[in-house]
Amino acid sequence: QRRVRGGETRETFVQRMADDMLSKLPPDYIPHEVRERINEMGALSSMNIFLKQELDRMQRVILCVRTTLTDLKLAIEGTIIMSEKLREALDSIYDAKVPPSWTRLSWDSSTIGFWFTELIERNSQFHSWCFTGRPNVFWMTGFFNPQGFLTAMRQEVTRGHKGWALDQVVLNNEMTKYTKDDITSPPPEGVFVHGLFLDGAGWDRRNSRLVEPPPKVLFTPLPVIRIFAENTAPVTDGKVYECPIYKKPRRTDLTYIASVNLRHGAVSEEKWVMRGVALLCDIK
Repeated sequence: QRRVRGGETRETFVQRMADDMLSKLPPDYIPHEVRERINEMGALSSMNIFLKQELDRMQRVILCVRTTLTDLKLAIEGTIIMSEKLREALDSIYDAKVPPSWTRLSWDSSTIGFWFTELIERNSQFHSWCFTGRPNVFWMTGFFNPQGFLTAMRQEVTRGHKGWALDQVVLNNEMTKYTKDDITSPPPEGVFVHGLFLDGAGWDRRNSRLVEPPPKVLFTPLPVIRIFAENTAPVTDGKVYECPIYKKPRRTDLTYIASVNLRHGAVSEEKWVMRGVALLCDIK
C-alpha cells in the first residue's frame, strides 16, 4: 500500500474523501414531489418539460455517486468484494480524478474537486427552479443539454405568438450591462443568461462591443445576455460578429451550442473570425 500525507494508506485517504463527499452530496429527488411541482408550474410547458429531463439526468448522477462511494467504503472495510469498477473508482479518487463511471453520466472535468463543486452548483439551480420557481437569470453552463434549453425557449416564444411556426423562428440576442446580481425580474420574453466567457477578445461594457483583450488576460467574463426568438432573421448594420458558444475550451461539433451576435468596432468581422473569438460556458 502506498503512503500519502500524514502516513495515511491509500484506502484510508479514499475512505475519508468518500465520507466528505457523502456528507455534501445532495439528497435524492423524490419522483412524486418533482411531479407535483412540475404539474403546478405547468406540465405541458416546454421549459418545464426541459427541466424534468434535466432533473432526471441529475438524479442518475447523484444516485451513481452515492452508490459508488457507499460501496467503496464497504469494500475498503472488507464487507463486500472490491470489484474492478470499485478499484477503478478508488484509484481515480486517490489521483484526484473523476471515476469514469461518473464521467459517462455527467460532464468532463480536470479534477474531482472541480467536478464535485460543479455537481453542487448544477443541482442548486435545478432544485431552486423546481421547488422555488423559475430563475430570473439562468446559468446555461449548468445544463446537461444547453441546446435543448434554447430550443425550449424558442418553443415557448413561438407558442406566445399566433401564426408563428417553430421552424421559422430564429434566435436573437441583446447584450445588457448587468451582472447576474443586478437582475431582479425575468425579461418580458426569452431568457437572461449569465456565466459566459469571451475567448480571444475583451469586452467594452460601456459601449457593449468587442475590443482588444487586456494584456495576459485569457478569458473575459461577459455581462448578462438576453437570448430570445424572432419570426424573422435579425437585420444588422454589418458591425456584428456571429460568435459561436461552446461548452468547453475544446471546440468541436460536440461542444458547440449556438451562436450569438456581438457588436464590434472593427472594419469587418474578419478580424474576430481570424482570431477564432468564441464564447465559452466553462473555462476550467
